[in-house]
Amino acid sequence: MRAEVEQAIQALQDNQPGATEQALALLQQTVFSFSMKVCGQREDAEDTAQETLLRAISQLASFSSSKALAVWLYKVAKTQCLMSRRKSKFAPPQHLSLELLMPNPQELERLTAPSFAIPDKTLLRKEQTEQLHKAILKLPPDFRLILVLHDMEELSTKEVASVTGLREGTVRVRLHRARVFLRNVLAGAGHSTHRTTKSRSHQRSHCKQLFRELSDYLDGALDPSRCDALERHLPDCQPCKIFLSSLEHTVKELRRRQLPGLKDRPSRKMRTALFAEYRRAIQASAHAPRPGTPR
Repeated sequence: MRAEVEQAIQALQDNQPGATEQALALLQQTVFSFSMKVCGQREDAEDTAQETLLRAISQLASFSSSKALAVWLYKVAKTQCLMSRRKSKFAPPQHLSLELLMPNPQELERLTAPSFAIPDKTLLRKEQTEQLHKAILKLPPDFRLILVLHDMEELSTKEVASVTGLREGTVRVRLHRARVFLRNVLAGAGHSTHRTTKSRSHQRSHCKQLFRELSDYLDGALDPSRCDALERHLPDCQPCKIFLSSLEHTVKELRRRQLPGLKDRPSRKMRTALFAEYRRAIQASAHAPRPGTPR
């Protein structure tokens, strides 16, 4: 949970003069940063953030929990972003098939080759911010949204389900596919358009099944019996160990949230416009006739 959201709730609860304006100032960066990651374009992100915060003005006083406020903000921003985005800038609609994302026998062999470098020295080694940002924008929007909410905004699976309207099981499936897609892009594997070939080895077949469970394993959400099976398999399977390490590294990079060097601060124009709208709303409310008052 972003500190700004908790600070905004605290300001509202303190109920000091200017509390709402202070809360809006705190929430600007949170909503804009999220919108940049999901929308991908500054113009869309600023439009989304401003519309979301304007809608929040009349709702802020009803929130006593930072989690509840964050979920509401993300839900409104998500809807607004998907409505207003510049579609030509987005990745084309596509379904991420796990069958296509998982490494085939040839890549598994490549992972164990002597020339294969340690993942954390190859992934994001240079220009890491730009690499990561561009890789995220290659994800189809529905998968990108879940990845951003879970791994960058640090919402739980249940909270992501609330924002997206999906079942928790669907969230977990899409999260894993998004992570593997991102890992492949960052590792230079890309997203193959050819089906993986079936391995003749029983071990490789077993690897394929375990690959489907790696995100649940990393998040501590895997059934204990399956967790035991995976941990028995890993010591004797170097490709699986390396792939898991690179996937874990990818998730750690995402969880840094504040991507160094990414220009994701709202512009002065947006901040000025937001507070101008807020003050107009306050003035209109002050001059509105009270219920029961003769006109």
